[in-house]
Amino acid sequence: MSFSLPVYREPDFSAPALCGAPDAVFAAAPCDGVAPEHYHATTIFPEYFKVGGRWLLACESRMDCVAVLEDGEIHTREFRRLRAGDLVAVGRTEDGRDGIYVHADGFAQEDGGSGELFSFRQGRSRETAYSRDYNQIYDLLRHEREHGFVTWVLGPACTFDHDTREAMSKLIDAGYVSGLLAGNALATHDLEAGYLRTALGQDIYTQRSEPNGHYNHIDTLNRVRLHGSIPAFVEAEGIRDGIMCHCVRQRVPFVLVGSVRDDGPLPEVYADVYEGQDAMRAIVSRSTTVICLATTLHAIATGNMTPSYRVLADGTVRPVYFYSVDISEFAVNKLRDRGSLGVKTIVTNVQDFVVNIQRGLGL
Repeated sequence: MSFSLPVYREPDFSAPALCGAPDAVFAAAPCDGVAPEHYHATTIFPEYFKVGGRWLLACESRMDCVAVLEDGEIHTREFRRLRAGDLVAVGRTEDGRDGIYVHADGFAQEDGGSGELFSFRQGRSRETAYSRDYNQIYDLLRHEREHGFVTWVLGPACTFDHDTREAMSKLIDAGYVSGLLAGNALATHDLEAGYLRTALGQDIYTQRSEPNGHYNHIDTLNRVRLHGSIPAFVEAEGIRDGIMCHCVRQRVPFVLVGSVRDDGPLPEVYADVYEGQDAMRAIVSRSTTVICLATTLHAIATGNMTPSYRVLADGTVRPVYFYSVDISEFAVNKLRDRGSLGVKTIVTNVQDFVVNIQRGLGL
């Protein structure tokens, strides 16, 4: 069965509640970084604002931001990016009565007569059967390789196993990875594996701890810093395998954002969280599919800046697919609890997940 994107259906603006709705009200930001009182906070869903009698769709959304009217368009902006005088939408209703309408069901579609909503609001657990999910992901990734932008958000568990690193490398080489978001640990342990065949001092195939292996990730960090960058390290040290190596070779953009506990860190790691957030947002703003593996904090961060839709260059509105995969039910449920209502969760070992995806795609 061939994959096809669900058709987006605009709101019925001829309905009395929307046809008779007033124009949205915009108030000036009182100073830099501060929204006016009674500001409207945006969601992950398509949002329309009535301006001059016309309903305008925000080009992109992000939860917990504000809508700014600028040059006749609606822009979603973080509070920290506001400038004094910016015209910010005000109003706390979402049904049109304040000239603001949040369209949560734009991708509702029939699925074998079940009437299932696209926005995946269903409980998932370790007892859920995921066979159909895997088949959907295979079809989705084949479609996205030609028509979309697939961002992977990886935790360090993806680097501790030989087969997982190899499978992820094949996905990168085959064009199924358009961008990578991660932290210092993912990149460090992956480079350690390529450099010393260990991850956190353990052999990546046998899982045996090597003598003095606890030095290996620090030695790797130190060596990368000596060379000045990850690409320079890969070239100078003759690294031939691994996630970061293949990202460098295939020119896949990656963003590494650090945390308080990071060693080193690697030269490319963003130490300033807002600079890192901006860099992540640049990747997310291009993404049409996001797959998060075994990284609660980075998954929540990415989820909070990912809308449920994307407006393409031709004006078409399409969904953004978002998956969170973790062996912990707590981890995947926490993302949904934080507002990423469109996330589809899979509770499984991420190392098995990556290998299954690679094999399912025939790589």
